[in-house]
Amino acid sequence: MTRACVVGIGALALSVGAAQAQADSGRPRYSAADVQFMAGMIAHHAQAVLIAGWAPAHGASPALRALCERIVVGQRDEIAIMQRWLEERHQAVPDSDPRRHPMPGMDHPRSMPGMLTPAQLAQLDAARGSEFDRLFLTFMIQHHRGALTMVRALVDTPGAARDGPLFQIASDVSADQTTEIDRMTRMLDGLSQPPQRSPQ
Repeated sequence: MTRACVVGIGALALSVGAAQAQADSGRPRYSAADVQFMAGMIAHHAQAVLIAGWAPAHGASPALRALCERIVVGQRDEIAIMQRWLEERHQAVPDSDPRRHPMPGMDHPRSMPGMLTPAQLAQLDAARGSEFDRLFLTFMIQHHRGALTMVRALVDTPGAARDGPLFQIASDVSADQTTEIDRMTRMLDGLSQPPQRSPQ
């Protein structure tokens, strides 16, 4: 299902150039759905950066720490791109500090797909060692799948995703998070495997 999203975006790319060329130069090439996507994805990424940053203090394995470092660097870079996109279009820029974003179930009428609930955040924060690894992978797969749902919703919205830079960031989110879901699924499967005995 996640690969279908990438395929769908690739198909849409074939028509984006022609559509933009035909657009009236005096009309904005971005839509309200585009603005909502960028603002929402900033908050979505901010939560991922927050929990990935917990790995060292929570006794995560070296492999998970390396994954978390990649998530932090990659998603911080994308947050900066999305903030700049909003600024250049004179749109409100959300705070990238996840502690100041409303969490699902807390005065947030339309929680974003995949976002961890306060209970899940507390459960992850209380975990240590291999249990932290297991919960982190489980929750981050959920989180990434939510981001893919957001991309699919954007692409399926009439008139949306026709701004070139926005289309690029949506494509990058889809490709990167699909790859990371595959990697995290393998890591999670490895945690459930019994340890191999050393040959006698």
